[in-house]
Amino acid sequence: MKLLFDENLSPRLVLAIADLFPGSRHVEDCGLLSEPDQQVWRYALENGFAIVAKDSDFAGMSRLLGSPPKVIWLRVGNCTTSRAEFLISNLRSRVQDFLTRGAEHCLVLKHPR
Repeated sequence: MKLLFDENLSPRLVLAIADLFPGSRHVEDCGLLSEPDQQVWRYALENGFAIVAKDSDFAGMSRLLGSPPKVIWLRVGNCTTSRAEFLISNLRSRVQDFLTRGAEHCLVLKHPR
């Protein structure tokens, strides 16, 4: 499954996780920078992406609209790109299970305390 990173995440994440989630992109690469969330949602739906974001907007949309697209909500606050990459990489099997199985619409990932 391909991931579409929202503008609140660094475009560098695409390269950082390319071996785990090939074909992933950043909204900037898709001409969607500063576009409304509804347009990003539609793009992800039409092009087979799951959306990865740090804010709750897409999580809320997934509660209302269901999936596809599925949403991965990184509840990490202000963190470095390397911390976000670490989280996605270390929870890779959980992310892959979420994307390929089950009826869940939104997966919340956060750093363990």
